[in-house]
Amino acid sequence: MLATLPAGTLRPRGSQADTPDGRPRRRLSGDERRGIRPGVLASLGAAVVALAVLTAAAVLPGLANSGQTDDAPAAQSLQVVGAQLSATPRDTFTATPGEETYVAGGTNRDWASLVLLYGEWPVTEENVTVIMRWMRQENYEKSWWNRNNPLNNGWGSGGGGGLGSYPNLRVAAQNAAEALHTHPGYAGIREGFATSAPTEVIEAAIWASPWASSHYANGSHWHYTPTQVIKAPAEAW
Repeated sequence: MLATLPAGTLRPRGSQADTPDGRPRRRLSGDERRGIRPGVLASLGAAVVALAVLTAAAVLPGLANSGQTDDAPAAQSLQVVGAQLSATPRDTFTATPGEETYVAGGTNRDWASLVLLYGEWPVTEENVTVIMRWMRQENYEKSWWNRNNPLNNGWGSGGGGGLGSYPNLRVAAQNAAEALHTHPGYAGIREGFATSAPTEVIEAAIWASPWASSHYANGSHWHYTPTQVIKAPAEAW
């Protein structure tokens, strides 16, 4: 039989009503009042610990056996499978034009370059321009290969006053270079070609030389209009 408290009497804080069978009612914990059973909490805790262990094993494989201390990071290696090595491109090389290149070209510009090649002077734009202008002073531009003697060179041509001829334009270029190297009066021309001097410097040396008895009127008869590039007949070479 349940004990009855007098009316108006308060039950002490924390006391519990008895169960119907007379046993004291068990006090619920905070988790139980929220509907969480103790066994569920234990299962969740075990799952969290297991997940942490697996994560550590994946991030730090073999750390225990690596010989590393806590202060030094573990050594890492990277293996690349199926990589292909590409060939390193080499520098390209270009050949300097030679005798056969100029002969195959067959133009007045090629012949001027051939004279410089035989004379062992730089084949520069300044040097080539001077010789092409010089050739125009000695022969008509459209027939610059006349008598296979573009500069009317008397050296080895068999004709006085530069009116001789050569077997071909290749031999003419060889004789022009030899004449310029041999005659002491052409020293200024040689020096100008050797240093690839400005065109006016080399041309002044030509006017002062004994190449032409008129000395090209000291340059007053020299023409500066652009020279045309014209090919000679194949048989001239």
